[in-house]
Amino acid sequence: MNNKVYVYNDNFLSLLALIVILIRKKTIPKDIKPCNFEFGLFDEVEELLLPEKEETINYIIKNIGYDNFNMIFRLYLSVFKDKELFIFYYCLYSLKYKETTRFMRNNKWVNETLKQSLYVSRENHKFKGFTRFKKMNNEIYYAEINPTNNILPLLSNHFRARLKSEYWIIKDVNRNLYSLYDKKSFIIVSGDEFKINDFNLSDDEDKFLSLWKEFYNTVGIKERKNDRCRMNFMPKKYWKYIMEVSDEL
Repeated sequence: MNNKVYVYNDNFLSLLALIVILIRKKTIPKDIKPCNFEFGLFDEVEELLLPEKEETINYIIKNIGYDNFNMIFRLYLSVFKDKELFIFYYCLYSLKYKETTRFMRNNKWVNETLKQSLYVSRENHKFKGFTRFKKMNNEIYYAEINPTNNILPLLSNHFRARLKSEYWIIKDVNRNLYSLYDKKSFIIVSGDEFKINDFNLSDDEDKFLSLWKEFYNTVGIKERKNDRCRMNFMPKKYWKYIMEVSDEL
Protein backbone atom coordinates (compact mmCIF):
# COMPACT_ATOMS: atom_id res chain seq x y z
CA MET A 1 0.00 0.00 0.00
CA ASN A 2 1.21 3.51 -0.78
CA ASN A 3 0.18 6.72 0.99
CA LYS A 4 -1.59 8.29 -1.96
CA VAL A 5 -5.25 9.19 -2.18
CA TYR A 6 -6.50 8.77 -5.75
CA VAL A 7 -9.35 10.87 -7.14
CA TYR A 8 -11.98 10.27 -9.80
CA ASN A 9 -14.58 12.44 -11.53
CA ASP A 10 -17.48 11.66 -9.17
CA ASN A 11 -19.26 9.19 -11.45
CA PHE A 12 -19.36 5.41 -11.53
CA LEU A 13 -17.64 5.00 -14.89
CA SER A 14 -14.73 7.19 -13.81
CA LEU A 15 -14.36 5.20 -10.58
CA LEU A 16 -14.25 1.91 -12.51
CA ALA A 17 -11.65 3.33 -14.89
CA LEU A 18 -9.47 4.32 -11.93
CA ILE A 19 -9.84 0.90 -10.30
CA VAL A 20 -8.85 -0.88 -13.53
CA ILE A 21 -5.73 1.29 -13.81
CA LEU A 22 -4.74 0.70 -10.17
CA ILE A 23 -5.22 -3.05 -10.44
CA ARG A 24 -3.21 -3.25 -13.65
CA LYS A 25 -0.41 -1.26 -12.00
CA LYS A 26 -0.69 -3.47 -8.89
CA THR A 27 -1.16 -0.33 -6.83
CA ILE A 28 -2.98 -0.45 -3.49
CA PRO A 29 -4.26 3.04 -2.66
CA LYS A 30 -4.52 4.54 0.78
CA ASP A 31 -7.95 5.81 -0.23
CA ILE A 32 -10.11 6.77 -3.22
CA LYS A 33 -12.28 9.89 -3.19
CA PRO A 34 -14.30 11.99 -5.68
CA CYS A 35 -12.61 15.11 -7.03
CA ASN A 36 -14.89 17.42 -5.01
CA PHE A 37 -13.84 15.84 -1.70
CA GLU A 38 -12.26 18.15 0.90
CA PHE A 39 -8.83 16.67 1.46
CA GLY A 40 -6.68 17.14 4.53
CA LEU A 41 -3.63 19.37 4.54
CA PHE A 42 -1.23 16.42 4.59
CA ASP A 43 -3.05 14.14 2.13
CA GLU A 44 -0.93 13.09 -0.83
CA VAL A 45 -3.44 13.32 -3.67
CA GLU A 46 -2.92 11.95 -7.17
CA GLU A 47 -5.22 12.39 -10.15
CA LEU A 48 -4.76 10.02 -13.10
CA LEU A 49 -5.97 10.43 -16.66
CA LEU A 50 -9.13 8.32 -16.68
CA PRO A 51 -10.62 7.20 -20.03
CA GLU A 52 -14.36 7.01 -19.27
CA LYS A 53 -15.45 4.42 -21.82
CA GLU A 54 -18.38 2.01 -21.78
CA GLU A 55 -15.90 -0.77 -22.53
CA THR A 56 -14.69 -0.41 -18.94
CA ILE A 57 -18.04 -1.70 -17.66
CA ASN A 58 -17.91 -4.66 -20.05
CA TYR A 59 -14.35 -5.40 -18.92
CA ILE A 60 -15.35 -5.37 -15.25
CA ILE A 61 -18.42 -7.57 -15.82
CA LYS A 62 -16.40 -10.05 -17.87
CA ASN A 63 -13.71 -10.38 -15.22
CA ILE A 64 -15.66 -10.28 -11.94
CA GLY A 65 -19.09 -11.54 -13.03
CA TYR A 66 -22.48 -9.86 -13.41
CA ASP A 67 -23.65 -10.49 -9.83
CA ASN A 68 -20.48 -8.99 -8.38
CA PHE A 69 -20.83 -6.01 -10.70
CA ASN A 70 -24.35 -5.40 -9.38
CA MET A 71 -22.97 -5.57 -5.83
CA ILE A 72 -20.44 -2.81 -6.41
CA PHE A 73 -22.93 -0.68 -8.35
CA ARG A 74 -25.42 -0.77 -5.48
CA LEU A 75 -22.61 0.00 -3.04
CA TYR A 76 -21.71 3.02 -5.17
CA LEU A 77 -25.30 4.26 -4.86
CA SER A 78 -25.16 4.04 -1.06
CA VAL A 79 -24.30 6.80 1.40
CA PHE A 80 -21.52 4.69 2.91
CA LYS A 81 -18.62 7.12 3.32
CA ASP A 82 -15.76 4.75 2.40
CA LYS A 83 -17.55 3.06 -0.48
CA GLU A 84 -14.87 3.74 -3.12
CA LEU A 85 -12.13 1.87 -1.26
CA PHE A 86 -14.51 -1.00 -0.50
CA ILE A 87 -15.44 -1.21 -4.18
CA PHE A 88 -11.74 -1.39 -5.04
CA TYR A 89 -11.08 -4.27 -2.65
CA TYR A 90 -14.25 -6.10 -3.65
CA CYS A 91 -13.14 -5.92 -7.30
CA LEU A 92 -9.68 -7.11 -6.28
CA TYR A 93 -11.09 -10.18 -4.52
CA SER A 94 -13.63 -10.82 -7.27
CA LEU A 95 -10.90 -10.97 -9.89
CA LYS A 96 -9.39 -13.86 -7.96
CA TYR A 97 -12.40 -15.63 -6.47
CA LYS A 98 -15.06 -14.73 -9.08
CA GLU A 99 -18.63 -15.62 -8.08
CA THR A 100 -17.56 -17.21 -4.77
CA THR A 101 -16.44 -13.81 -3.45
CA ARG A 102 -19.82 -13.08 -1.89
CA PHE A 103 -19.48 -16.13 0.37
CA MET A 104 -16.37 -14.67 2.08
CA ARG A 105 -18.34 -13.25 5.00
CA ASN A 106 -15.33 -13.10 7.32
CA ASN A 107 -13.63 -10.62 5.00
CA LYS A 108 -14.50 -7.07 6.13
CA TRP A 109 -14.34 -5.67 2.58
CA VAL A 110 -16.71 -8.30 1.25
CA ASN A 111 -19.05 -8.33 4.24
CA GLU A 112 -19.58 -4.55 4.27
CA THR A 113 -20.10 -4.50 0.51
CA LEU A 114 -22.82 -7.13 0.79
CA LYS A 115 -24.39 -5.31 3.74
CA GLN A 116 -24.56 -1.94 1.97
CA SER A 117 -25.71 -3.51 -1.29
CA LEU A 118 -28.59 -5.19 0.52
CA TYR A 119 -29.47 -1.90 2.25
CA VAL A 120 -29.74 -0.14 -1.12
CA SER A 121 -31.75 -3.01 -2.65
CA ARG A 122 -34.24 -2.98 0.22
CA GLU A 123 -34.76 0.75 0.04
CA ASN A 124 -35.25 0.56 -3.72
CA HIS A 125 -37.82 -2.21 -3.21
CA LYS A 126 -39.74 -0.07 -0.71
CA PHE A 127 -39.92 2.87 -3.10
CA LYS A 128 -41.32 0.68 -5.85
CA GLY A 129 -44.42 0.61 -3.69
CA PHE A 130 -44.16 4.01 -2.02
CA THR A 131 -43.66 6.16 -5.15
CA ARG A 132 -46.81 8.11 -6.04
CA PHE A 133 -47.20 9.74 -9.45
CA LYS A 134 -49.43 12.73 -10.16
CA LYS A 135 -50.63 13.62 -13.63
CA MET A 136 -49.55 17.13 -14.64
CA ASN A 137 -51.26 19.52 -17.05
CA ASN A 138 -48.83 18.58 -19.83
CA GLU A 139 -49.70 14.84 -19.69
CA ILE A 140 -46.48 14.04 -17.80
CA TYR A 141 -46.60 11.95 -14.63
CA TYR A 142 -44.55 13.42 -11.80
CA ALA A 143 -43.39 11.92 -8.50
CA GLU A 144 -41.15 13.02 -5.64
CA ILE A 145 -39.12 10.71 -3.40
CA ASN A 146 -36.81 11.24 -0.42
CA PRO A 147 -34.56 8.15 -0.21
CA THR A 148 -31.53 7.85 2.03
CA ASN A 149 -29.45 6.26 -0.73
CA ASN A 150 -29.17 7.34 -4.35
CA ILE A 151 -31.65 4.77 -5.65
CA LEU A 152 -32.94 6.93 -8.52
CA PRO A 153 -31.13 4.91 -11.25
CA LEU A 154 -32.53 1.62 -9.90
CA LEU A 155 -36.04 2.98 -9.40
CA SER A 156 -36.04 4.58 -12.85
CA ASN A 157 -35.10 1.27 -14.40
CA HIS A 158 -38.10 -0.31 -12.66
CA PHE A 159 -40.58 2.32 -13.86
CA ARG A 160 -39.13 2.26 -17.36
CA ALA A 161 -40.66 -1.22 -17.60
CA ARG A 162 -43.68 -0.52 -15.36
CA LEU A 163 -44.79 2.74 -17.06
CA LYS A 164 -43.13 2.33 -20.44
CA SER A 165 -46.01 3.97 -22.37
CA GLU A 166 -46.08 7.20 -20.34
CA TYR A 167 -43.91 10.27 -20.01
CA TRP A 168 -42.77 10.59 -16.42
CA ILE A 169 -40.43 12.48 -14.11
CA ILE A 170 -39.16 11.34 -10.72
CA LYS A 171 -37.44 13.84 -8.45
CA ASP A 172 -35.03 12.84 -5.70
CA VAL A 173 -35.72 15.72 -3.33
CA ASN A 174 -32.72 15.01 -1.10
CA ARG A 175 -30.22 15.28 -3.97
CA ASN A 176 -32.09 17.67 -6.30
CA LEU A 177 -31.91 15.11 -9.11
CA TYR A 178 -34.53 14.42 -11.78
CA SER A 179 -35.07 11.27 -13.81
CA LEU A 180 -36.72 12.11 -17.14
CA TYR A 181 -38.36 9.38 -19.22
CA ASP A 182 -39.50 9.88 -22.85
CA LYS A 183 -41.16 6.47 -23.51
CA LYS A 184 -37.83 5.12 -24.73
CA SER A 185 -35.13 5.77 -22.16
CA PHE A 186 -34.45 7.85 -19.08
CA ILE A 187 -31.72 10.31 -18.18
CA ILE A 188 -30.84 11.71 -14.77
CA VAL A 189 -30.08 15.42 -14.55
CA SER A 190 -29.35 17.90 -11.80
CA GLY A 191 -32.01 20.33 -10.66
CA ASP A 192 -29.63 23.08 -11.74
CA GLU A 193 -30.20 21.94 -15.34
CA PHE A 194 -33.94 21.36 -15.12
CA LYS A 195 -36.82 23.46 -13.76
CA ILE A 196 -40.33 22.23 -13.07
CA ASN A 197 -41.91 25.30 -11.48
CA ASP A 198 -44.42 25.84 -14.29
CA PHE A 199 -46.01 22.38 -13.95
CA ASN A 200 -49.51 22.14 -12.49
CA LEU A 201 -51.83 19.23 -11.81
CA SER A 202 -54.16 18.23 -14.64
CA ASP A 203 -57.82 19.21 -14.34
CA ASP A 204 -58.88 15.73 -13.22
CA GLU A 205 -55.96 14.95 -10.93
CA ASP A 206 -57.35 16.74 -7.85
CA LYS A 207 -60.53 14.69 -8.18
CA PHE A 208 -58.59 11.44 -8.46
CA LEU A 209 -56.46 12.35 -5.44
CA SER A 210 -59.56 13.01 -3.35
CA LEU A 211 -61.18 9.78 -4.53
CA TRP A 212 -58.06 7.78 -3.75
CA LYS A 213 -57.81 9.21 -0.22
CA GLU A 214 -61.51 8.51 0.33
CA PHE A 215 -61.07 4.94 -0.94
CA TYR A 216 -58.03 4.41 1.32
CA ASN A 217 -59.92 5.62 4.39
CA THR A 218 -63.06 3.64 3.50
CA VAL A 219 -61.46 0.22 2.99
CA GLY A 220 -59.53 0.48 6.24
CA ILE A 221 -61.11 -1.43 9.15
CA LYS A 222 -61.02 0.87 12.17
CA GLU A 223 -61.06 -1.95 14.72
CA ARG A 224 -58.04 -3.59 13.11
CA LYS A 225 -55.94 -0.45 12.75
CA ASN A 226 -52.42 -1.03 14.07
CA ASP A 227 -50.18 2.04 13.88
CA ARG A 228 -47.11 0.20 15.14
CA CYS A 229 -47.43 -2.48 12.47
CA ARG A 230 -47.95 0.16 9.78
CA MET A 231 -44.87 2.03 10.96
CA ASN A 232 -42.79 -1.15 10.68
CA PHE A 233 -43.72 -1.62 7.04
CA MET A 234 -43.96 2.07 6.14
CA PRO A 235 -41.75 4.31 8.34
CA LYS A 236 -42.87 7.91 8.72
CA LYS A 237 -39.89 9.27 6.80
CA TYR A 238 -41.63 8.06 3.62
CA TRP A 239 -45.05 9.57 4.37
CA LYS A 240 -44.49 13.09 3.08
CA TYR A 241 -44.82 12.05 -0.57
CA ILE A 242 -47.43 9.30 -0.09
CA MET A 243 -50.70 11.10 -0.74
CA GLU A 244 -52.99 8.81 1.28
CA VAL A 245 -51.08 9.32 4.55
CA SER A 246 -49.30 12.68 4.11
CA ASP A 247 -52.14 14.49 5.92
CA GLU A 248 -51.36 12.51 9.08
CA LEU A 249 -47.91 14.08 9.51
